[in-house]
Amino acid sequence: MPNALSIEPALRGRTIALVGLMGAGKSSIGRRLAQALDLPFKDADEEVERAAARSVSEIFEYLGEAAFRDGERRVIARLLDEPPHVLATGGGAFMNAETRALIGQKAISVWLRADMEVLLRRVSRRTDRPLLKDGDPRAVLEALALERNPVYAQADIAVDSVETAHQATVQAILDALRARLPVSPE
Repeated sequence: MPNALSIEPALRGRTIALVGLMGAGKSSIGRRLAQALDLPFKDADEEVERAAARSVSEIFEYLGEAAFRDGERRVIARLLDEPPHVLATGGGAFMNAETRALIGQKAISVWLRADMEVLLRRVSRRTDRPLLKDGDPRAVLEALALERNPVYAQADIAVDSVETAHQATVQAILDALRARLPVSPE
């Protein structure tokens, strides 16, 4: 594992925002990436839940997706004003043009790409995903991928999230960051 101190100076002032479909590993890989870089980790969904005092599922059920997306946009804007950290965004967050522009200004965006079979295996492990509550998960994910992947492709960096140890994906992100950012020779 590379020394976090060799990368950290290049990240000063920049949050790393992970984007991608549900199941891509934004939270689980994000936690490990933050640890590798010795940066705090923030999960936008958890922050929205804290701000709303409701779960994401409850927000969707009682207030609707539009209310969730509005809260998500405001929470991410606040988080992007905080000191550098690794931020796992919700799957739809990067679809909002205002959020995407803020991430572009204040963070380095990393698209965690995953193929459909990987996504389906991962999302089947949880039952709290509002967009998968009604309907066939494969059909929903395929429709979301068709709509969202061209937008996710606007991220600064794209890394494949595959069925290997999370550390391999973390290493791929670190390698991509190294290739993109000037690294201090410390």
